[in-house]
Order: sequence, then structure tokens, then C-alpha cells
Amino acid sequence: MLAAEAVESHVRAFFKGHAVEVVVCDLEPDRREAVLDLRVLVVGPGPRSGSWAYVTAGCWAAMEKDGHGLEFVVTAHVRDQRFIDLIAMIAHYNRGVHRLDLEHSMPIGEPWVPGSACDHLLISLPYLHGPDLEHCPLPGGHARILWALPVTAAEIEFRRREGHEALEQLFDDAEIVPIDPFRASVV
Repeated sequence: MLAAEAVESHVRAFFKGHAVEVVVCDLEPDRREAVLDLRVLVVGPGPRSGSWAYVTAGCWAAMEKDGHGLEFVVTAHVRDQRFIDLIAMIAHYNRGVHRLDLEHSMPIGEPWVPGSACDHLLISLPYLHGPDLEHCPLPGGHARILWALPVTAAEIEFRRREGHEALEQLFDDAEIVPIDPFRASVV
């Protein structure tokens, strides 16, 4: 519980001037047991960013090792329950066999939003927000907040062949708008 509160404090300080709503996810009982204190912090547009951010608070406690663990952020163009559900899905997916980390990916199982070609998430540095959001001190350790970036299956396949850095270079070259759910694949 202390870790989730510390993450919430960190996110509120980082996004000072933004509205922050705390949503307790209504997970199924087996999922709730895996991530007991999961909250989703829904951050509205404001002085730091014109987009919405959805940040987990509670992943760290479920998966920390030696005081170090992860939380995740999804950035989107609107406030929508779909993104709260998506970030909760990431938290549950990360709880065991499919432990996520930097440069990992996961299938969403459907488009990020209806009509989008993005149906996977790429775990990356939180480039839209920077290291001040990424590094979150906690009692007895720290959390690293990583970005879950929606990407296409073709982009994931390219990353597997060419590497993470090569894919990020394509994103830079194409100047993608990462919160655009209808962006074209760079591959």
C-alpha cells in the first residue's frame, strides 16, 4: 500500500497542475489477488502535456525484487475507460510468466482503439514525459515507470528481426504522433 501511495505522490508531483483521478480497478478475484493494490491514475491534459496519461500504481508491490520494480504509463488522445482497462491488463499480464521489462512487447488481442492498426504494446522509455517521471523513489527502493506504446504487429516483427533501436529510429524518422490511434505503421 505504501508503494502505491508513493507512486501516486510521484505522479501528482510530476503532473502538477493536471487533474489526477484515482481509479481502483474492478478486477476478477484471481486477478485482484495477483495485483492487490492496483490503482490507475488518470491524468488529464495540463501544463506539462496536452494528452491523457494512465499510470499504474501497485504493479511494483506485486513484482518488486530487491526493492526495485516497474509501473507503466499509457498515453492517449482522450479519456476513455478502454485505456483504464488496457493499463489494468498490462498490470495483470506483468504479474508472472509474462514479466515485462524495457524493450519487451505484448499483444493486446484487438486494436488499441476500433479501426487502429496498433494491436501490440512496446515497452519503452517514457519519451513523452522523460526521466523525471520514469524514476520514482519508493520506501525501501524505487519504481521505474515505463511507457507502453501502441504499435503494429509489423513493427513488432521488424523489432524482432532488426532490434529495438532500429524500430525506434524508424519512429523518429517518421516523426510518429504516438497518441494518434490511426497512425500508419512505419514498416
